[in-house]
Amino acid sequence: MTTDAAAAPSADPASDAPIADERAEPTVVSSEIGFHGKVWDIRRDVIDYAGTPITREYVDHTGAVAVLAIDDEGRVPVIQQYRHPIRSRDWELPAGLLDIEGEDPLVAAQRELAEEADLVAAEWHLLTEFFTSVGGSNEALRVYLARGVSAAPEAFDRYDEERDIELRWVHLDELVDAVLAHRVQNSILAIGALTAAAARDRDWAPLQPADTPWTRHPRFRG
Repeated sequence: MTTDAAAAPSADPASDAPIADERAEPTVVSSEIGFHGKVWDIRRDVIDYAGTPITREYVDHTGAVAVLAIDDEGRVPVIQQYRHPIRSRDWELPAGLLDIEGEDPLVAAQRELAEEADLVAAEWHLLTEFFTSVGGSNEALRVYLARGVSAAPEAFDRYDEERDIELRWVHLDELVDAVLAHRVQNSILAIGALTAAAARDRDWAPLQPADTPWTRHPRFRG
């Protein structure tokens, strides 16, 4: 196998700076919606990358929020519902799209916790945020940690896939075991559970305020 040294990734072994993603803004030569969907669209961009035109198609996503709530016993409410693309009823955190124009992400998370789990919480923090599929979607997702959990004043009507949601309280350590054993494979649940366990083991020291600016979401970063 022939290796092109000129194309090899560059490395700086002497650097001791913490690794961090870097924002990049290549020139967008053209951008159009190639497919209008019921929930989201497929966008086609042509970019000038280092002098070379590249065409990329991706899901143009609204973004979403999720909630990892935890009670005084260390239990987390998770929901099971049908997801058609994977033909499975998977276990998830309460979550939802940012599809209401102008809605604050924290307000959206609080709404989803109430609508999907019939719960409210007194204390909120930012747990983690990430991109779900960087090669095929611009979906940015933020997971909040909610504590001081109690029943919502009213239950919500549910429809479509949500009509037969099952709610279960599972200890955080059991969730981590399920992730490591591959019994649950929802990415938001996995990332949320592993992050929460790591944060808990550090006495929740890494937590950030719930209103921390979401600088990496295309809609909010400015």
